[in-house]
Amino acid sequence: MSEEIIPHNATIHDLTPIGDMYQSWFLDYASYVILERAVPAIEDGLKPVQRRILHAMKEMDDGRYNKVANIIGQTMQYHPHGDASIAEAIINLGQKELLIDMQGNWGDIRTGDSAAAARYIEARPSSLAHAILYSPQITSWQLSYDGRKKEPVTFPIKFPLLLAQGAEGIAVGLATKILPHNFCELIEGAIAVLQGKTTNLLPDFPTGGLVDCSAYNEGKRGGRIRLRARIEILDKKTLAIREIPYGTTTNSLIESIIRAYERGKIKIKQVIDNTAEDVEILVHLAPGQSPDVVLDALYVFTDCEIGISPNTCVIKDEKPTFIGVNELLEYNTYRTKDILQQELTLQHKNLQEKILFASLEKLFIEKRIYRDIEESETWEQVLLTIDQGLEPYKKQFYRAIIEDDLVRLTEIKIKRISKYDSQKAEDALLVLEKELAEVEHHLQHLTTFTIQYFKNLLKKYGAGKERKTEIRTFDTIEAHAVVANNQKLYINRKQGFIGYGLKKDELIGDCSDLDDVIVFRKDGKCLVVKIAEKVFVGKDIIHAAVYKKNDERRVYNLIYIDGKTGIARAKRFQMLGIIRDKEYDVTIGSTGSRILYLTDNPNGNAEVVTVILSPNSPARNKVIDFDFASLQIKGRNSQGNILTKYTIKKIQLKVAGQSTLGALEVWYDEHIGKLNTENRGKWLGTFKEDDRVLLLLQSGQYMLTNYALTNHYEPDQVILLEKFDPKCIVSAVYYDGKTKQHYVKRFHIETTVLDKKFCFISEARNSKLIIATVTATPQICMEYSIAVGEATQNLIYDLGDLPVKGWKAVGSRLSKYIIKEITLLPVQQEHD
Repeated sequence: MSEEIIPHNATIHDLTPIGDMYQSWFLDYASYVILERAVPAIEDGLKPVQRRILHAMKEMDDGRYNKVANIIGQTMQYHPHGDASIAEAIINLGQKELLIDMQGNWGDIRTGDSAAAARYIEARPSSLAHAILYSPQITSWQLSYDGRKKEPVTFPIKFPLLLAQGAEGIAVGLATKILPHNFCELIEGAIAVLQGKTTNLLPDFPTGGLVDCSAYNEGKRGGRIRLRARIEILDKKTLAIREIPYGTTTNSLIESIIRAYERGKIKIKQVIDNTAEDVEILVHLAPGQSPDVVLDALYVFTDCEIGISPNTCVIKDEKPTFIGVNELLEYNTYRTKDILQQELTLQHKNLQEKILFASLEKLFIEKRIYRDIEESETWEQVLLTIDQGLEPYKKQFYRAIIEDDLVRLTEIKIKRISKYDSQKAEDALLVLEKELAEVEHHLQHLTTFTIQYFKNLLKKYGAGKERKTEIRTFDTIEAHAVVANNQKLYINRKQGFIGYGLKKDELIGDCSDLDDVIVFRKDGKCLVVKIAEKVFVGKDIIHAAVYKKNDERRVYNLIYIDGKTGIARAKRFQMLGIIRDKEYDVTIGSTGSRILYLTDNPNGNAEVVTVILSPNSPARNKVIDFDFASLQIKGRNSQGNILTKYTIKKIQLKVAGQSTLGALEVWYDEHIGKLNTENRGKWLGTFKEDDRVLLLLQSGQYMLTNYALTNHYEPDQVILLEKFDPKCIVSAVYYDGKTKQHYVKRFHIETTVLDKKFCFISEARNSKLIIATVTATPQICMEYSIAVGEATQNLIYDLGDLPVKGWKAVGSRLSKYIIKEITLLPVQQEHD
């Protein structure tokens, strides 16, 4: 047995259990990481290393750029960690493009390229940093880690910097992820807070792209946003990625596309990165691939769409606090107001002191008090003489005159006294008093002053900081609907196997490894299974195909023999809401029942078949024509209608049928730019197979498309989208950039090519479409003036009176006068 060794000079009460020591040390370490490294402070939105960098840059600032290596060295006086952590933090700060004015290669967050070495790049505080960050006289200070220097506890920042920059950090048992927001929207939001209005901040990212913030939850825990790349369909063979999701790079995005291709999720020929000043990644499609479907597949299977879960955590009152972004903006706004009040109070005090001394100086010289001190023999007598000379005027000052004031008067040089100009001094005093009155007014109307401060900030620094990420509502894309057909479906009917590994058996068609397959057997059983290399589904397969869940347009036409009665029955049914791997009986279910005829009709077609009875049948007419259109579409459990009681020899197709389903009702959801059949958005009408969709675009082009639900449209580019009527007349007003005139035209859509854009306005530079409509009787209101400087007049113009010409026609000049504005008038409704 081992013996416990205890120092001879220790008692049992002097010992600390290891568990207690670990708990204490771990908590100390966790608190240090949370407070001093990972989580930003709510007051200025900075982590300690960032604050120390900005303080060091201010100390070094002389208006010129400093080597980043020197800044790192200066920061190490305050930051107790290595130079690598400081270098990483300063690069990260610089790439935010807010507080640091950079020179040299600082890397590129879009491509993931790293910055040049610290000895090659330079930096200095930006003008915005000087405006919002530094105010030494109202800054709280503390000693640096070695006690040699002073550093700010937090900066008195006058802007919601944390929300503008965003922040991310992982501590011990705690993490923060604050998304960046738009500079201009933050200032507008701060103004709204001061005006007592509600705010709804949404993130904005420097890489642009699209964002769905419907579940943002003010950036709190549990929220989530979806980010998408901006993808443009250049033509039927090429997609162009123009902007990428925040947190990705062009390299990582291309790698994700290549991985999706290698897994067979998408079919492409090549990916080319043309990124330079702007992002451009060209995705060339494989032959036969729909650009709309591949576009959706990129969102599903690659980093073209990512999700981010925010977690707004800040240090407040020396402990981590979870808070929403709107509440955080409100805190920062009122803190800015408080800091402005402190600065105004300090300015007010300084102005009072300047006025006080200027008044004392004026009295000291104009009342010739300086001459009275010539007879004084001691320093005390000098001060007493000046004090007595000022005695009659002391009531006009805001505070009592102290010895220091008298000493300052004695330091005025004779040269200044001899050149003293009373009028000039009086004017200077009036200026100071005016400034003092202005400061007092600002203090009395502090909210108005703060609002004006934010407006000035927006005016001076808001240019170029407009929103880059477009807010959209995304649709939910089903992976199985857009995955590429990366496999072949084979079948062994006799033995009852299906799968993509049966390469020696019968080929059914293309499929993907995400698909389900529906199988009908001769015994009347049906089941849906997941595609695999080889799956047993039962012998005597008569039909197998890729199954589309909840496809309400797909109808099965069936003739079967009831095994109990021998009666042949016909039915039409759908397979909706099935359970995978469960067998369903599409006959009555009697033993010996079997299927004689089955067709799979994706658009509800109903054919005519010829039923040939057995020659031994007692029936007079041994050849029967049967039209499936005479049957109603029912559920899969229906027994069907009696076709014949006699023995059937064979069944032949006589006439291919037409769809018996009604036309498809289609809506356009302008928020996501896609068609749907779910009653979302604008109702376009009922569509049959040959119907088309007409688009009129902001670019002055029109285009015809089919009504596939996978089509993508850019909502901000669409002026009009509706069901195409070949008889419709397009009325358009446009500005010709070459002639500098407005033209009006009316034309029919004469082309039939789908998915091709046709320009119906002048292609000269700066030409633009003003109005386009297919209204039968369009009217516009034209505001014009006869000459420059003349009063404007209004004229109602009926476009319906114009002749209809070809879409290539130039049109007629609208007016010889100076046109100020053109407005399409609402359609007048006729009443009985």
